[in-house]
Amino acid sequence: MVVLSELPEGSSSSSSPHGYSSSAHVPTSSTHGYNSSTHNHRYDVFLSFRGVDTRHSFTDHLHKALIHANITTFLDDEEIDTGEDLKPELDSAIKASQASIIVLSKNYASSTWCLDELVLILEQHMTSNHIVIPIFYHVEPTHVRKQQSSFGDAMAKHKQTMEAETNANKRSQWAQKMDRWNKALTQVADLKGNEINGRLETVFIEEIVKDIHRRLHVHLRSVRPQLIGMKYHINFVTSWLKDGSSHTADILTIYGIGGTGKTSLAKHVYGLYSHEFHTSSYIEDITRKCDGKFNGLLDLQEQLCYDISKTSSIKAHAVSVYTAKIENALARKRVFLVLDDISTLVQLDALLGSKGFHPGSKVIITTKDNWLTQSCSLFKTNIKPKHERHLLRGLDYFASQQLLCSHVFMCNQPKAGYEEMSDKLVKYCEGHPLALEILGKSLHNRDVAYWEGCIEGLRNEISSPINNVLKMSFDSLPSKNDKELFKHIACFFVGLDKDVTATILEACDINTRSGITNLIDRCLLSIGRNNELTMHQLVQEMGRFEVRQESLDKPWKRSRLWCHKESFKVLKQKKGKGNLLGLTIDMCMLEKEKLGVSYELKIDALSNMDNLMLLQLNYVRMDGSYKNFPEEIRWLCMHGFRLKSIPLDLPMMNLVALDMSYSNIESFVGCYNNPQWLEKRQNFDGSFLKEKRLLGSLKILNLSFCKQLRSLGDFDQLPALERLTVRNCIGLLEICESIDQCVELVFIDLSYCKKLEKLPRNIGMLKNVKTMLLDRCSPGGSPIQNWDMELGKANKIDINTKTFSPAFVGAIPSDLKLFASSLPSSLVSLSIANSNLSTKSFPMDWSCLSMLMELYLDGNPINSMPSCVRTLPRLEILAMRDCNKLKLIEHPVGLVKP
Repeated sequence: MVVLSELPEGSSSSSSPHGYSSSAHVPTSSTHGYNSSTHNHRYDVFLSFRGVDTRHSFTDHLHKALIHANITTFLDDEEIDTGEDLKPELDSAIKASQASIIVLSKNYASSTWCLDELVLILEQHMTSNHIVIPIFYHVEPTHVRKQQSSFGDAMAKHKQTMEAETNANKRSQWAQKMDRWNKALTQVADLKGNEINGRLETVFIEEIVKDIHRRLHVHLRSVRPQLIGMKYHINFVTSWLKDGSSHTADILTIYGIGGTGKTSLAKHVYGLYSHEFHTSSYIEDITRKCDGKFNGLLDLQEQLCYDISKTSSIKAHAVSVYTAKIENALARKRVFLVLDDISTLVQLDALLGSKGFHPGSKVIITTKDNWLTQSCSLFKTNIKPKHERHLLRGLDYFASQQLLCSHVFMCNQPKAGYEEMSDKLVKYCEGHPLALEILGKSLHNRDVAYWEGCIEGLRNEISSPINNVLKMSFDSLPSKNDKELFKHIACFFVGLDKDVTATILEACDINTRSGITNLIDRCLLSIGRNNELTMHQLVQEMGRFEVRQESLDKPWKRSRLWCHKESFKVLKQKKGKGNLLGLTIDMCMLEKEKLGVSYELKIDALSNMDNLMLLQLNYVRMDGSYKNFPEEIRWLCMHGFRLKSIPLDLPMMNLVALDMSYSNIESFVGCYNNPQWLEKRQNFDGSFLKEKRLLGSLKILNLSFCKQLRSLGDFDQLPALERLTVRNCIGLLEICESIDQCVELVFIDLSYCKKLEKLPRNIGMLKNVKTMLLDRCSPGGSPIQNWDMELGKANKIDINTKTFSPAFVGAIPSDLKLFASSLPSSLVSLSIANSNLSTKSFPMDWSCLSMLMELYLDGNPINSMPSCVRTLPRLEILAMRDCNKLKLIEHPVGLVKP
């Protein structure tokens, strides 16, 4: 890959790959469904039937099928309390329905209630386009039309009742009813209906449900409100659903943190396309139902079995029995399944089995865990289904604002006077749809003053709905190790390099190799383009809530302190105890708050923190002896350290990472051989032998932006060092030759050390260095030229030092050849950006760097691609951004990825 310029990020369009609907519900009970939004209808369907004939058989199965198909259905015996006058309730229910299904069975006409329902339904049909679907259930339409057979017998009995009535008014009322009933039976028989005619009831019911879907257009209004910002995702899932071979089965995993719209997206697509499959099923809220009920998983299996087989079999009492039934059903039919909120392999294996699907089937799984699907039993068979994954991150800025405003102002834009606060709230939520919905609803009809306190209130509210949703991902972590890792990162390491963080936390007995992967799989963590740890702000706050709950009112009793104000008070009052594992304080942040207190702290405030391993004391003015400084510290960050050298009594034997950036330190050389130092250390542990390894555990050393730093040496004291960062130390003059003792070094950053006069000649002896950053450390800053001069002398190369100057470097092509040949041959990534190197500065051959995969030449005055690039066989990335004189680009034949 050749990188010539940066591409703009985050461009917005109408097909933004983000989106969310604030509410949408697929019904789970047998009596409720979507509330119809068309013409203010409360119900989609009114079911009229004779209970003694079909209540526990056909009508029950039809009712369940309608509910599972997302069709709101009214049943008189469930919606109206026993003993009430049915007429007004029935009248209201029929008028509140878009359609009626009339199950005309053998004894239908024997019920005066059924006949009254029939009359009311047909009146609605004539006056308001009410849809009527007659079902002739084991009866002939002719018998209904002409009142013959059982219908004739029933009407004859009603006539006898009328004739037996002695009250003339009541007899007249009966006569009028009889006339309406006869006409209604004739009319309903003339309508286009459905006859079972010996067909399987399951097939018959499927046809009825599809007919209702088609005639009511249920799928067109299955999600409310509109899915804001979801166009890209809907198109993606729709394309996946329709683009598939009939010879294979496909699985799509939609994953992301809680509240990002996974369920809403799956519901929407299910409502649109479920009717196109032989059979379909939507199993919602699986984790909550499994956790909330002892037999929750069995109940879900029973629902799935019915949905895909349409038969009510004998209830099973073992998960394995239901799984076998599900496997058999899935193998026979082309199905469309949605399994919403899967959190364990047990759930997935129980609901899908391991035998595969009928060709052409589609399965959507929503989960917070990206890893689950491909770990289930289905993917351990010889014939694996096709699998795709789709991540929902959240909304872009404009969709976020639209969603917030739709709840607050019932429009797409903020009202006048609310623009600034709307902007703050949208940025606070970082595109998290659930947070935007909850905030929007809480701010409806509120003034600006109320808005101003909203964000702070949410941050301090541990049991907020947002936090509770996000916490489900945390609770699903498989081990205590992963939970501790998550809390460490949330409190201290967001924004830091992943490898640096892993090194530090491994030294704290935290398994980061599997742990970081588990966090990423659950969308609790992600890795940025520069290898930094990133975390959604709301997820980070949730992690910190978990720590805060350890002691709400006494921060010194918690395991971690990250709030600068709380850390300062604990140190000022010397309340820190052995329970503390990590503490961070930045006095610059405190000074911004202008608390009006003395910022000076005593070092002995840390003396009782025996288990403290992570400590950040940025710009802290501390007085006293370091003798009782916590000895278990693995990570010590002291930006802005005021002293010119490291205190002699500072215990550092367990230190793994030391960051003293922006400090006043002048030298990192000689102090460890200082007799006074050795004497003090011998008094500590009585062992001179250990003094040669005073920093024997140190793996990471960062002295960036130390303007007073002049020299860097005594590397034989740092045998475990892996990362050396001395960036922008503008006064650094030399680095000791003993660097070849750091055999574990993998990363060296000497960028912008402009006065560095001499680089170690033996640095090429290091065998494990993968990355070197030497930006602006070349002609114009002198390391490369001086390095080459030293090498020239060592190799008896005649270099005229009188004419050797930055102006003439381009005329000596051997310079960079010597430079390259003296670099570690293990290098994978090299950056010499902004180093005033012309094309002629580069030699023809750089094959000595045969492992190099990334080369960064940004900001150099090169006019064409250096020829030596062609001699780098493993090169994948060649970056030449801001090379303003660049005119000619030739394709580097060595690039693995063009």
